Amino acid sequence: MKINNYGTSGINPYKRQMNKLENTNKTTTPSADKVEISTTAKEMQHVNSIAVERQEKVEQLKIQVENGSYKVNAQTVANKLVNFYKI
Repeated sequence: MKINNYGTSGINPYKRQMNKLENTNKTTTPSADKVEISTTAKEMQHVNSIAVERQEKVEQLKIQVENGSYKVNAQTVANKLVNFYKI
């Protein structure tokens, strides 16, 4: 039976592990994050024709609501609600 431990292996094995971790952290360089936007996404950002058409429609609806000439089709609203909750 061996009672005494000779050499440095029994002194503090955790210290050696910490030294290894410190050395690996020093040698690795932090990498910078990089974001790439696809050309399709860039094209989607520059779609102004849809935004213009939508704005025109909103303005027309505002005018109709202010004048009181905007009529709601109850059947269409009911069908859309049923289809929405059906799924």
